[in-house]
Amino acid sequence: MTLRKVNISILIVAVVIFLLVIHHNFLSLSDFLRRELSGIPLGLQPIDFIPEAPQRLTDERNDQEISVVIAASDERLGGAIAAMNSIYQNTRSNVVFHIVTLNDTVDHLRMWLRSPLLKNMRYRILDFDPHVLEGKVQVDPQKPDTFKPLTFARFYLPSLVPHAEKVIYVDDDVIVQDDIVELYNTPLKPGHAAAFSDDCDSTSSKVAVRGAGNQYNYIGFLDYKKETIRKLAMKANTCSFNPGVFVANLTEWKLQNITKQLEKWMALNVVEELYSKTLAGSITTPPLLIVFYKQHSSIDPMWNVRHLGSSAGKRYSPQFVEAAKLLHWNGHFKPWGRTASYAEVWEKWYVPDPTGKFNLIRRHLEAYEAK
Repeated sequence: MTLRKVNISILIVAVVIFLLVIHHNFLSLSDFLRRELSGIPLGLQPIDFIPEAPQRLTDERNDQEISVVIAASDERLGGAIAAMNSIYQNTRSNVVFHIVTLNDTVDHLRMWLRSPLLKNMRYRILDFDPHVLEGKVQVDPQKPDTFKPLTFARFYLPSLVPHAEKVIYVDDDVIVQDDIVELYNTPLKPGHAAAFSDDCDSTSSKVAVRGAGNQYNYIGFLDYKKETIRKLAMKANTCSFNPGVFVANLTEWKLQNITKQLEKWMALNVVEELYSKTLAGSITTPPLLIVFYKQHSSIDPMWNVRHLGSSAGKRYSPQFVEAAKLLHWNGHFKPWGRTASYAEVWEKWYVPDPTGKFNLIRRHLEAYEAK
């Protein structure tokens, strides 16, 4: 055999070995991806994720990636869009939105996000299956429409954003007027999995135009006549906190198994009815109050200036509203309604619905508020 034939034979063998190695690595990668996806609970599956922003925009923004989780129900989709737009336009940080929604809202959401005003926004859409809440939430058969499964999305943050160490959760009825990186950098004390804004912080009460603001405590959310609650030895006059805006340390969240703790109290409430009969807010708040009792840090009150939706009147001065870093229309009067206070601030960030569907919802809401 000539030297040339030997060289050709060696080359062929080398190519075959190279192809076998590539094939082996591909199979290993496929197995890895299957294992990764199998770790995501049913009902929290990612639908799609917009690729990296164009290099031009990446250069203009900071490298630090900030994960923001927001729930987007179809009837309030305009709120979520306005909230995300206000966050994106007021930061130079690399924000990625993790939008939690129901399957029948996905097409509407995708179409809205194609708006030229939002085209450079990075986001990930997650489908939330209400079946994950079976046995954990009591649904009134007479009022099934009052059950809002997406309000519980905040309980499942590690599953929604599995690779993040820290996230921000915001409700859909907020507008951000400052750089969200400041909220993201809120210091959390050692051992604390989240930072909230207390309902009895002094900022709201000092600047309120009417009244002293909504002041809540634990007895407004929990039934202290129940032995299970009394055994917790939580003082009834302890200041509650607002879970509509918070920062979470997901490393601590997972270490302390916060999601399982929350699910435990949800299931117990179904059996024992532990929540107050005169509930002072959302049914998502009581389990959070129990799990985070004296075990949470605080965010700057200016990053959750709330109660704008508590009444049709103006609770705060125009100067204070302008200075607020985050405005929160929690309460009955949403900013997309006709009678909401400071609705013009919200309108500044609202992006029109290309389908026109949300306009019909707004008209229905305005008619309801007018009654």
